[in-house]
Amino acid sequence: MSNVEESQRQKKIGSVLQRDLVEVLQGAATQGGMHGILISVSKVKVTVDLGVAKVYLSIFPNDKAKELLVGIKSNTPLIRHELAQRTKNQLRRMPNLEFFIDDSLEYIDQIDKSLKGQENPIKDPSILDPRKKS
Repeated sequence: MSNVEESQRQKKIGSVLQRDLVEVLQGAATQGGMHGILISVSKVKVTVDLGVAKVYLSIFPNDKAKELLVGIKSNTPLIRHELAQRTKNQLRRMPNLEFFIDDSLEYIDQIDKSLKGQENPIKDPSILDPRKKS
């Protein structure tokens, strides 16, 4: 099996974490008085050793994303504990969580707007922000 392809176990753990993370994060935002914020977990990639889960978040409105990510990262131990409680019947060991902003929708939107407007990134690639590797 190649390193690129996720195992069924990795995918299963990722989907379990993804489902519960949405509830935990959205609940925390609402309890924290942050109404009108939508947090979605676009994907969860679990490492081969199942020790780390990379969590990709889409946050709306987008201008709150960086601020919210800082808050989420600082509360990672609490979030991990809450997840462990929710998944204790499904997971023996809770992976460490790493959070990232998933900017793919924003990137697609930027391309779409550019193609509709005067600024065409195909003719002038310098218009687009360089894509970040994650």
